[in-house]
Amino acid sequence: MAARPPLTPADIRRQVVVEELDVSADGLTAVVVRRTIRRDRYVGHLLAIRLEAGRRVPRPRALTSGRVRDTRPRISPDGRTVAFVRSDPADDDVPSALTLLPIDGGTLRPLRPGAHGGVAEIAWSPDGRRLAFTAEVDPPRFLVGPVPKAGMTARNADSPRARRITRTDWRWDEEGHRDRWTHLFVVDVEVAAGKTGSRPRQVTAGDWGVTDIAWQPDGRTVGFSADRGPEPDLIPRTTIWAVDVDADPGSNAAEPREILAAGGWANHPAFSPDGRWVAAIGITEPEPLDDLSPTLLVARADGSTAVDPTDLAPGLDRPIGNWVDSDLTGWMVSGRHGPWWADDTTVIATVSDRGRSHPHAVVIDSVTGTPVDRSRLIDGDIVTHTLAVAPRRGDVPPLLAYLATDGARAVELHTVTVPRGTTAASAAAAATAATDRPRRRTTVGSAWQDRFAPIEMRLVQAPGAGGPIDTWIAAPAGAGDAPLPTVVDVHGGPLGAWAPSPHVEVVLLASAGYRVVLPNIRGSATYGRDWIRPQLGDWGGVDAADVHSAVDHVIALGLADPERLGVMGLSYGGFMVNWLVGTTDRFKAAVSENGVTNQISDWANSDSGPEYDRASLLGDPFSPEGIEKLWRQSPLRNVAAVRTPLLMLQAEADLRCPAHDNEQFFIALRHLRRTVEFVLYPDESHVYASSGRPDRRIDRNERILAWFDRHLRP
Repeated sequence: MAARPPLTPADIRRQVVVEELDVSADGLTAVVVRRTIRRDRYVGHLLAIRLEAGRRVPRPRALTSGRVRDTRPRISPDGRTVAFVRSDPADDDVPSALTLLPIDGGTLRPLRPGAHGGVAEIAWSPDGRRLAFTAEVDPPRFLVGPVPKAGMTARNADSPRARRITRTDWRWDEEGHRDRWTHLFVVDVEVAAGKTGSRPRQVTAGDWGVTDIAWQPDGRTVGFSADRGPEPDLIPRTTIWAVDVDADPGSNAAEPREILAAGGWANHPAFSPDGRWVAAIGITEPEPLDDLSPTLLVARADGSTAVDPTDLAPGLDRPIGNWVDSDLTGWMVSGRHGPWWADDTTVIATVSDRGRSHPHAVVIDSVTGTPVDRSRLIDGDIVTHTLAVAPRRGDVPPLLAYLATDGARAVELHTVTVPRGTTAASAAAAATAATDRPRRRTTVGSAWQDRFAPIEMRLVQAPGAGGPIDTWIAAPAGAGDAPLPTVVDVHGGPLGAWAPSPHVEVVLLASAGYRVVLPNIRGSATYGRDWIRPQLGDWGGVDAADVHSAVDHVIALGLADPERLGVMGLSYGGFMVNWLVGTTDRFKAAVSENGVTNQISDWANSDSGPEYDRASLLGDPFSPEGIEKLWRQSPLRNVAAVRTPLLMLQAEADLRCPAHDNEQFFIALRHLRRTVEFVLYPDESHVYASSGRPDRRIDRNERILAWFDRHLRP
């Protein structure tokens, strides 16, 4: 057999990502989104997978095709129809549309539009006769002068005369200007008659937005997340609300009521099948800091215990959701990590722990709602991107479907049956039986990797001042233990974490002959509060020490050549690169991307700066002490000491870590006549490295490889 070629930047165009999922209520059919690249545009198509018995991997059946971007598949309660959102990958100004398609074949039917912009989220009513969805609506928040109505494209009118800004939340990364709020709509759908239904009816309105919609089992109430506090731009705090979609407009019953209000925040509501409970993800402590992990909460669905929800995972000290970094999962859509109800007393959600993320089940007491038991349902070196659950039907046990990586393999669809048991622990134990082990149901997500030479991933624990540092090491397959030119890659966040599933950039570097060191330094999520707390307010302190400890350990193992060390990172990782090159000369080349150089200016220039800095104890500009704290953690203060050749990569439309912050570092280095390059990528946002236009992603990776080749392997 001929040797397989290494992955190169141009091969990014071959990447396939299975990135979204829904499963029918009877557990017999799953629908996923398969995302590919055509002519430097991302297209997404729906695939139906029959979840048959037996060990054979079923062949997916294409439901949609063409140059379209189909997202958010939702299967009707009877399993016959899939609703989804369709957009035009070649024209961002065309509003995304709500679309219906019979799963067994039939005519594609866009629903009639209403007085709204593009559709965001969708949810079927329990009887399958209606759809709830969210979409942007008028009136505009800040626009002055004649403006296009919601749903019209920018081509239909000139840009606005002005924006009169009265709040600090007028912008957000990947969204740009937040000129309109997103609100709740309901539309009747007569699928059986082949009709497209009536026009949508707007249910909510006001100077606030709606997200995370979910129907209650009564079929007339929709729950959602919203921030309706007195100063939501200054003290953000989402809580859970419910609204009667059949109430007479203007009546008291038509006004949303709060049903779960955690002290910190809450989102992603889900209602138990019997309608008694609402579960959510949230934090109970008011104005929490970054060392507190989101937990699972439950309250009475009628709102009677709204301000006193029950923590379903006390003492877990691990975040609910996927908090680990791997763009093999795509990074283009948010995963659905729960909560899901498997039956009236069992809640399922993803928990991230030590660089992995697994589905867990929590069983509650049917009378009090207090947790009875919690257990991990799946084990292994996996990163779970999204879940869907077909709940218990009589004696038929719940089916858990999930999209997950497996080691360095890209995302595939898996399922596992959760048999009947009095506790989650017994269900998990039963799931290990031969007939109920997790099953891989697709191969379409990772087959593209088979044409390229594999890389190796190993996990070591580097001794550190705060304790052992989990450190992943990527290398070319068969490299053995010989010292290689080595690049340290620092993750973002800092509340991210490296995983057994690498980023594409890691695969590219290892394929080019480098070792890549991926340390989960202090500040990384998934290791608990005690691992995060020391880094709060000490950027460039314990975290930088841990980077050095990880490098020292890899050198001591004989795996890295100390004369050929590089460092790179994006976002917080970009900050760390900028900090390290100003405080050490051990690295021979560095790449910082969308980083931070001046914490004082970034406090206000970042779209989330004030709240981000508060939660991470970085400082504020309201006192000399606060200013000094921000400046003490700013790489710009050390710029005169930089001698390491530095490549700076920047998304020009990044609102999280804006370009003008990093321009300060570049301009200072140029005046100091240091070796530095500054590359701007037009129109791209913060995570363009994983979700930007493909030709820009390719250019980015080619520059990274060329920079390290130039300085580490002359």
